[in-house]
Amino acid sequence: QVQLVESGGGLVQPGGSLRLSCVASGSSFSRYVMSWYRQAPGKEREVVATISLFGATTNYADSVKDRFTISRDNAKNTVFLQMNSLKPEDTAVYYCAAKRPGSGREVDYWGQGIQVTVSS
Repeated sequence: QVQLVESGGGLVQPGGSLRLSCVASGSSFSRYVMSWYRQAPGKEREVVATISLFGATTNYADSVKDRFTISRDNAKNTVFLQMNSLKPEDTAVYYCAAKRPGSGREVDYWGQGIQVTVSS
């Protein structure tokens, strides 16, 4: 069992930056591929960024490439999402997600979500 708790969201002006953190409790954090998803009002949840077990591989949605960076610190059971050059269309609830390779599920555990609002 893994519990995921996000922090770092809030209100930021267009062009600004935020850093989201997600701390995992439970065992074997390094056994999970970690991702950030987001869901904007009236839209489906979408994957934003994914990082492999030890951080060697990252993938990003086209809409956030070159602006967002995902990273992880396995010693601290934490995954981060650095968001730069934020746009109003980045406004959404952001979710941390954990997937164990081979589980057969897209996501095994979800965080509770955290609001990010980009507005002047």
